[in-house]
Amino acid sequence: MRTLQRQDNINKYVKEKLIAMEPNGAVTSPQDRPMPRWSLSSSSGLRYGSFVNSLSSLTPQAVETSAIPPRRTYIAVAVLCYVNLINYMERYTIAGVLLNIQKFFAISDSTAALLQTVFICSFLLVAPLFGYLGDRYNRKYIMIGGLSVWIVTAAGSSLVTESYFWLLMLLRGLVGIGEASYSTIAPTIIGDLFAGPQRSTMICIFYIFIPVGSGLGYITGAGIATVTGDWRWALRITPIMGVLGLVLLVLLCPNPPRGAAETQGGGVTKQSSYLEDVKYLLKNKSYVWSSLGVTATAFLVGALAFWTPTFLSRAQVFQGLRPPCRTEPCNASDSYIFGAVTVVTGILGGCFGTLLSRRFRSKMPNVDPLICAVGLLGSGPCLFIAIFAASASIPTTYVFIFVGEILISLNWAVMADILLYVVIPTRRSTGEALQITVAHLLGDAGSPYLVGVISDAIRKSKPETDAWNFRSLKYSLMVCVVVGILGGVFFLMAALYIAEDKKAVLQFVEDLPPQQGPASEPSMEFSNQEK
Repeated sequence: MRTLQRQDNINKYVKEKLIAMEPNGAVTSPQDRPMPRWSLSSSSGLRYGSFVNSLSSLTPQAVETSAIPPRRTYIAVAVLCYVNLINYMERYTIAGVLLNIQKFFAISDSTAALLQTVFICSFLLVAPLFGYLGDRYNRKYIMIGGLSVWIVTAAGSSLVTESYFWLLMLLRGLVGIGEASYSTIAPTIIGDLFAGPQRSTMICIFYIFIPVGSGLGYITGAGIATVTGDWRWALRITPIMGVLGLVLLVLLCPNPPRGAAETQGGGVTKQSSYLEDVKYLLKNKSYVWSSLGVTATAFLVGALAFWTPTFLSRAQVFQGLRPPCRTEPCNASDSYIFGAVTVVTGILGGCFGTLLSRRFRSKMPNVDPLICAVGLLGSGPCLFIAIFAASASIPTTYVFIFVGEILISLNWAVMADILLYVVIPTRRSTGEALQITVAHLLGDAGSPYLVGVISDAIRKSKPETDAWNFRSLKYSLMVCVVVGILGGVFFLMAALYIAEDKKAVLQFVEDLPPQQGPASEPSMEFSNQEK
């Protein structure tokens, strides 16, 4: 009894002190106080990757907003998809008018390919920076800034005169910086808005706009160049569309808490360093192997996207179906057809890949990398036949290009979904950035240029003729077949580890301490409070 009385006195004393500390004399019970957001830290004495209460997380944070309404999440995805569309339209407009650019600047295949290489190199060099910022600061502001740079430099590319090819390359490099900010961050926002099968569907819709935008880039680029008689007008349509995208991004795109989808809106803060993030990703075997598969896919798609319209045009010259292009504007029919094929195969392949994933994921935990492996391994023979059939039958070539692109397009959404469920929420932007860097550095940054260099080297071995121009490019494209098969092997390796890594992420989320309500959306300011 004496002990109970002593405890009551202590409780009474503490209560009086709390009343004195409250501004209006009101007592805030522990249940009424917002639960602190827990953070990821590698503090001394604790195993790396475990959750601990850091000093900053011991300070209660007020809950300012409720979970993002479903209607707003769908609107946000629509805005992100639109920006992704114009992003890839702009990227492949150059390929749609490549023959005109070569004639205008009087440049070789390898020099022309530098336009894509410079763009991709700048893209991959700054991607890690945006990944770092995207895991720590307001992602919406970062995308707005990047898109603004993209609009200005893309429009400026259309003003370059024939004596300043170096300036065109410089501006293409700056366009890559703008695109890196968006491509690195946008998928992680979708990952924080949705979870499970719904996330797979939204990621599928988002990534379908990669081939759709690429195809429309060929079509609009070639079409506008034909109508206006000036290829530079083709580079002005996407910046105009980009202004609308910028406005929509400012008004309609939210910045959800990281990990909001897995924690019912609560989110997770982060206290680990960038070096710790990289170490975590390098130890994640399914992330590493799938990233190598993504790299092979980027190499294959980058080379084919850049050179296929030119290859098909040279094939028709080789068969005597059309005269060679001596002055611009050149015949753009192959850009139209290949653009339409890219759009259709992108939609069909992306949807079919996602449907297969959702259908078999519950029965086969490693189905996603297997889908990607089948897509790349199956595309190899199709591309081989298409390349060698071009000298005899253009329709046959298009048939096998169509089938090959459907198989490659199985991967678009599935590859992105793999990253989102094998990497913990607070490291997804860094994971996206590193994957983009490796994929572009070893993939499409060099593949168009490599194909161009091989083509030039082969062509120089004999006197230059229209027939030999075609054959040199045909032989150089064979490198894509080899790399595609290698990418299939990488995804087969990822299939060995993906179930274990996915389970680790689920365990990570389930071990989060309970929260009273959804965490507030990060501040719109670049402040240390978001770190």
